[in-house]
Amino acid sequence: MNEKSCSFHNEKELKNGQIEGVSAGYSPPCDKDNSALLAFREIPISQLKNHRILQALTAEACGWAPGVVSTEVLRAQGEWEAVDNIQPETGSQTSSDQPGQLISFSEALQHFQTADLSSFKKRIQPTIRRTGLAALRHCLFGPPKLHQGLREERDLVLTIAQCGLDSQDPVHGRVLQTIYRKLTGSKFDCALLGDHWEDLGFQGANPATDLRGVGFLALLHLLYLVMDAKTLLMAQEIFRLSRHHIQQFPFCLMSVNITRIAIQALREECLSRECNRQQKVIPVVNSFYAATFLHLAQVWKTQQKTISDSGFVLKGVLFLLGRPCS
Repeated sequence: MNEKSCSFHNEKELKNGQIEGVSAGYSPPCDKDNSALLAFREIPISQLKNHRILQALTAEACGWAPGVVSTEVLRAQGEWEAVDNIQPETGSQTSSDQPGQLISFSEALQHFQTADLSSFKKRIQPTIRRTGLAALRHCLFGPPKLHQGLREERDLVLTIAQCGLDSQDPVHGRVLQTIYRKLTGSKFDCALLGDHWEDLGFQGANPATDLRGVGFLALLHLLYLVMDAKTLLMAQEIFRLSRHHIQQFPFCLMSVNITRIAIQALREECLSRECNRQQKVIPVVNSFYAATFLHLAQVWKTQQKTISDSGFVLKGVLFLLGRPCS
């Protein structure tokens, strides 16, 4: 009687055993340093919706988190980054080669919370529409409905997924710069268009072209991953795995596909029980995204997967996530 009628309907987006939009010929820069991924722990994907898994992830990032990093180190790191971001006053303008200020997840989210998104909100379909026996089964055996007071927050998540990347929006640019600098360790900003985005696992020089169906939510998820101290180390380890000389995969594009899975899980109401328990939607969706990415990386590393297996791995994640709900 626990969440028996959720089933994922977007497997058609994963064709021919490949990640959406990726060919087996993908060849990013290589990095042989992947030994730290041996720290992965087994997390049954069927338990990802269990609140203990979600809480464990946000608390310790499954062993990669700053359980081994003291608060003093984290504070010092933050102070050092703040020093890096100080721009001396040189009149009304600053030099273009000076790094911009990093943006936090909460600041980026607030940008969307205060913006007029009415034109995008019209496009969303908050839940899967079911008819006939499927509707009856979902009513009798499916997960609980999302509490009324949480539906506006759910709709915001889905609305952000309708918003594209606007290179003219300073906040959008800061999000991209923050993701780039956190993953690469660079202290300097980069161009918003260029081949360097392929190094992070986008398909081409313009990240906007890879956000089909997930919109800016995909970038917010990446921002959450790299700006939360509990998940930053995990993100860096997965990024290193993505650059392995044999097991390489497009990191950012893989993240986009996992965001797509998270959107589907939200619309299928598979996350409603946990959202109701926490009385929040966005933190639950974020944790679900991060936990799913962690599981996928575990499978990729331990089962020696390569880019040719990408579509099958993602389908396996969909199957295991959907099986308890079908």
